[in-house]
Amino acid sequence: MRLSPDRDADLPERAWGGGDFTPPEDMAADFNAGLTSLGFIRAALRRSRRAWCAMAAVGFLIGLGVYVTSPPVYQASTTVFLTNGPEPQPGAAVADDQTIAQSIPVARLALQKLRLQESVGSFIASYVATPVTDRALSIVVDAPTSSDAVSRASALATAFLRYRAVQLQAQQSQLFRSLDQQVNAARQNVSTIRGKIRSLLAQPPSPARRIQLSNLRTQEDQANGALQQLQQTIDGTRADSQALTTSQVTGSVVLNAAAPLPHSRFKHLVLYPLVGGILGLVLGLGLVIVRALISDGLRRRDDIARALGAPVRLSVGRVRLSRWWPGRRGLAAANGAYVRRIVAYLDGAIPARSGGVAALAVIPVDDPQVAALSLVSLAKSCAERGMRVVVADLGSGAPAGGLLGVKKPGVDMAILGNARLIVAIPEPDDVAPAGPLGRRSPQVKGSLGEAIAAACAAPDLLLTLSPLDPALGGEHLATWAGDAVAVITAGRSSWTRIHAVSEMARLAGTRLDSAVVVGADETDESLGMPYPAEDGQDAETAGGGEEAGAAGNGQDAETTGGGQEAGTAGRRRKRSDTQDFFVAADRGPGAR
Repeated sequence: MRLSPDRDADLPERAWGGGDFTPPEDMAADFNAGLTSLGFIRAALRRSRRAWCAMAAVGFLIGLGVYVTSPPVYQASTTVFLTNGPEPQPGAAVADDQTIAQSIPVARLALQKLRLQESVGSFIASYVATPVTDRALSIVVDAPTSSDAVSRASALATAFLRYRAVQLQAQQSQLFRSLDQQVNAARQNVSTIRGKIRSLLAQPPSPARRIQLSNLRTQEDQANGALQQLQQTIDGTRADSQALTTSQVTGSVVLNAAAPLPHSRFKHLVLYPLVGGILGLVLGLGLVIVRALISDGLRRRDDIARALGAPVRLSVGRVRLSRWWPGRRGLAAANGAYVRRIVAYLDGAIPARSGGVAALAVIPVDDPQVAALSLVSLAKSCAERGMRVVVADLGSGAPAGGLLGVKKPGVDMAILGNARLIVAIPEPDDVAPAGPLGRRSPQVKGSLGEAIAAACAAPDLLLTLSPLDPALGGEHLATWAGDAVAVITAGRSSWTRIHAVSEMARLAGTRLDSAVVVGADETDESLGMPYPAEDGQDAETAGGGEEAGAAGNGQDAETTGGGQEAGTAGRRRKRSDTQDFFVAADRGPGAR
């Protein structure tokens, strides 16, 4: 809880309920209307065209960098014609040949022939073998240059045929060894039988010997017959195998010699950056659209006016400020066209002075820098015209005081050329500093308003930079100004934030005259009126015009800012109080 130092200053109670304010029933409906329309998305894309154009440019540069660091490879192709033996099913032999062509031994032989120091794995990844028909195999090789691609393809084809021939001959040799083993086994059987016969012939004759010899000779004849038949079969098989192997080796040749594939010189140079630019553009557009859809910031003048309950009488483009860029730093940024427009409008919004001090508060809803720059520029302009100006900076970090070179709390003098300004900055722990307007409690001592009165005589103009925080309240605003202008950055504040600022100013008793929108959308064609015409209010009434038209909504003229007569009377009372305050201060011992 916080006890306001102005609780006895005859300020309105901070009661958020009650019958003194009735928001329009269609306010929320009008706010949500058309947020997801094509026009809304088109406006968001137009506002952020620099962002998605920059994303497209970045994608273009990335694509160009990829082309430079990893240039497209050259390719060469060769076709090998294969003679295969019997196969269990069509295509099985060429599939085996494809595996052999992409094997490590073939790649190693090709690297040895090319005398390259490249690893076998990377070399295998640089080419691919593809069956064209059951008897044709195509090899496509990638290389940094066209000549390298041709030489690699030729070496691969030669290494493949060589390794395949060695494998076929090895298979033939293995078959021959198997056949020789069968012949040797048959001859060993015949020799064994003959040995038995010789052992029987060495024994004395007998009927049993005759029978055994007869059986052994029969076995010998059968074994000799089997050996002869096996020999004939093996000789035929050997001849057929030799012929098949010879035909496979000599019949497998390079059908199409290695030749470079067509390669466009500028195709990839254009394709890489183009693809990168398109991807960057799509990503940028997507990010802009998603950001626009999920954002709750208000951009249309009508939406801002209805949330604020006051008209938007001025909207300018984006004000670019920078700490380092010349012309956008410090007070030099006030020379910009948009800032000059804001200053001119604020100059016209200063209430008329009738015997007292003219006071105007500038309420930055989101960005205090632009508001502080405009306020300081206005104060300098008024001071150059001979007015006695007091600038009160109630913002965190004293942005207006920083522009004037004053950052310490208290009241100080700032000199800008021919202009002399009184700068007032509250203490950091004074979250609700009391100003010189209105009646204040006698218990409140050492307030900033008393410090202003002690430092100078009655000024002609009191300009206050007063951000409002819902967590702290805004009751002190009425002690600084009876009229206020809100400065809102398009797309930065939500409906709730803007409406909360409006309510705090209203409950403090300060008339929220109008709003200035910074960074307005170029496609926004709305008027910036707080309520639609069918509410029974014309534009002049809704904007705080010449007559108290807001009384039809159950609000008095001073509360809604709609009636000039009641508001003028209220301001006269405040100015009378201010005059009494400064006169009393002038008569005191500390006056000058």
